[in-house]
Amino acid sequence: MIYHVVPLAEWDADPDRPYAPASLAEDGFVHCSPDEETTLTVVNAFYRTAPRPLLALLLDEDRLTARCVWEAAVPGPPPGVAEGTLFPHVFGPVDREAVQRVLEVRWDEEGRAAGLS
Repeated sequence: MIYHVVPLAEWDADPDRPYAPASLAEDGFVHCSPDEETTLTVVNAFYRTAPRPLLALLLDEDRLTARCVWEAAVPGPPPGVAEGTLFPHVFGPVDREAVQRVLEVRWDEEGRAAGLS
């Protein structure tokens, strides 16, 4: 399973179509993370002010019709992620059938992502 972070309103915006976030048009791929720990680190680095609730989609790579490539973060991984960590990048829309679970980001008292439930 790989993880993708998305605000609930964005995920629900067009439920009858494959999911295509802005990053697909801007960067050419959908940003994903390899595991829960890395996902929470990414949330704390880039999504602390994102609209809530914030979700983590657990995607089954085998159910994606778009190509998924594991690559190094450019220019480097976010603070707290080990150098050399590879990130899954999905080069096309995410098939909703590939979403195996939808979890919500839990926040601590200091506004940091503390877990997924």
